Order: sequence, then structure tokens, then C-alpha cells
Amino acid sequence: MSILTKEKVKLNVKPGDKTEAIRIAGQLLVEAGHVPAEYVDKMLERENTSSTYLGGGLAMPHGTNDSKSLIRSTGMSVLTVPDGVDFDGETANLIIGLAAVGDEHLEILSSVAVLVSDEDDMQRILQAKSEAELIAIFEEGMEA
Repeated sequence: MSILTKEKVKLNVKPGDKTEAIRIAGQLLVEAGHVPAEYVDKMLERENTSSTYLGGGLAMPHGTNDSKSLIRSTGMSVLTVPDGVDFDGETANLIIGLAAVGDEHLEILSSVAVLVSDEDDMQRILQAKSEAELIAIFEEGMEA
């Protein structure tokens, strides 16, 4: 099963704040069956402990260490936020919700970081016209 599917992608989201953005990203993981609803609360708890904004317009909210046992399977959700949303003074345009079994998150984090560090790829992601187009950019970038 692919960790990213059309059901876990939302384009041109306009969240009111980072809490809403994290809830949307988390809910997509819940609906896909990767995590139970309480994992979303753990994502918010994690954000309150330390920001998941990684720079370059990217935030990757994920659960706390003690929420790992809640994760049923590895998955990620993607929100594009063209207008940006404030993450502690930084503007995030790409929100990637993450739930990973074991150490799989390390591989995903590094692949995504490499992908979005390329300004052209980041722009392609933010300008994707469909979920399928966005997924294709990720699959191409994460296989590299």
C-alpha cells in the first residue's frame, strides 16, 4: 500500500491556524485507517512541545513518542496551503501529517526534506492541479 493516496491529499486548504491545519492533516490519517482519532491529539501535543516547522515552507506534524503504539500502519497526508499558515512566526505552505511504524519516519523525513529543499519541486507541489499530480511529484522525488 502506498503511504500517500488521493484520499490523503487536500489541495488549496485555508486553515485558520496551525491547530486547524494539524487537525485536518491528522484527520486524513484517521480516515485512512493509519491511526485512531486520539493520535490527532498527540500531534497537537507534540506541536505544543516543539514546533514541527522544518523550514522552507514545510511543516511535518506527527505524534509524540508515546503515541507510537497507536499507529496501525505508516502513512502520510499532504495539505497544500498557498496562502500559508503561521507556525510560530514561520509560514508553512506545505503540511505533511505523518504516522510511521518503527523507524520508517526517518526515511520518509529525509526523502521529503530532499524533495522540498529543491525550490522547483516545492513550487510544483504547491501548484499541483490535482491529487494525482501531487502524488506523482512525491513518488518521483522519493524514489530518487
